[in-house]
Amino acid sequence: MSDPPELLRRTAELAADYVASLEDRPVYPHVEPDELRAALGGPLPDEPLEAEQVVEELAAAAEPGLVAMGSGRYFGFVIGGALPAALAADWLTSAWDQNAGLYVGGPSASVVEQVTGEWLVDLLGLPPDCSIGYVTGAQMANVTGLAAARWHVLDAVGWDVGSQGLTGAPPVSVLVGAKGHVTIDRALRLLGLGAPTVVAADDQGRLVPEALREALGDGPTIVCAQAGEVNTGAFDPLPEIADLAEEAGAWLHVDGAFGIWAAVSPRFRHLVAGIERADSWTTDAHKWLNVPYDSGIVLCRHPESHRAAMTIAASYLIQDEGARQVRDQVDWVPEFSRRARGFAVYAALRSLGRRGLAELVERCCDGAARFAGAITELEGVEVLNEVVLNQVLFRFDSDKRTDEVLQRVQEESRVWMSGTTWDGRKAIRLSVSNWQTGDEEIDLAVDAFARACFGRA
Repeated sequence: MSDPPELLRRTAELAADYVASLEDRPVYPHVEPDELRAALGGPLPDEPLEAEQVVEELAAAAEPGLVAMGSGRYFGFVIGGALPAALAADWLTSAWDQNAGLYVGGPSASVVEQVTGEWLVDLLGLPPDCSIGYVTGAQMANVTGLAAARWHVLDAVGWDVGSQGLTGAPPVSVLVGAKGHVTIDRALRLLGLGAPTVVAADDQGRLVPEALREALGDGPTIVCAQAGEVNTGAFDPLPEIADLAEEAGAWLHVDGAFGIWAAVSPRFRHLVAGIERADSWTTDAHKWLNVPYDSGIVLCRHPESHRAAMTIAASYLIQDEGARQVRDQVDWVPEFSRRARGFAVYAALRSLGRRGLAELVERCCDGAARFAGAITELEGVEVLNEVVLNQVLFRFDSDKRTDEVLQRVQEESRVWMSGTTWDGRKAIRLSVSNWQTGDEEIDLAVDAFARACFGRA
């Protein structure tokens, strides 16, 4: 058998070598799938292998296909890196291997989720009695938040969806802006609520309040707003939406996958004005908080509805019955057994503190503004969004030109960002979300496009 301490020390060396390479390595790998299959595949050996050999060979075979998502030069999607403290805490999480479904499966895992929950509620300016759940990402956070909403609005009309299901239930109306994220649609599908009613959005992707007013009707209703449109970074007008939801007796759910973190910055907090009036919120710690994957968070103003929608019991489980005031995590998320995600979130928040978190958000937003100002100096470039946060949406004078330039930048791999489609035309989306991204990385991205424009990439 391998010596576990020695194996972990060697693994730490391999991991440290990879992290050290992020500053210089190509951001996107140039490798074919068949090459990776040849290196990683083949028949499963009949006999056991030493753990050291397995880890060494895995590291060598996987290395050519690794995307440097942790680099400050990665601008794709909305993906942060991993803060050193969060990465280290994530390693400890694996070593401790707590089952974070029940308090009895890991008391520290349970308590750290309570503590970080209190910190997050305070940082985001949400009602102090909010409940919290730690899930894989925004997809399951939206499932959880909307499950609580479904339970709540049906309970209000005398229908127990937990015991009676949806067959014969009063219909639930769900209204979503035209630029809402697709995870909302899939969450509704998983919950048996079907496709939402789509409400008009403006040219930045913001839900139009007057269109919402016209779409609202009677009966159980859920309104879905967002803080940070995925292409433009735009925020729905939350105060007006909250007013309309309140008048209609509707549940207001806010998808704040990355944009909700504007709340921690004195400079950008105005963007989320009114967010505290919602009933549920979602975000990703593995985006702007720079916690390793996977780490999503759901918060709810109505703990009783949140718990009713999620809780489960079994004769063999050892669950809290209220006497010890402890937290059984299985009561708040769809998962049963799961990883103790709260440790990495705890480490990220403690390592940054209030000031560091605000500076991280503001530095990224300043980087986006710097890039937007510089990229428009290139011939044929049009910035399509009001750069209010950390997203820059731009294109060249034709779809063909946009695709060609982006491909050159991606192939050079000094920086990397993704393409998208906006209002039926090709565009490029740059997201500044990494704790290591500064002026040097932003200027490098601008230079990469300048080189690509003249075909020198």
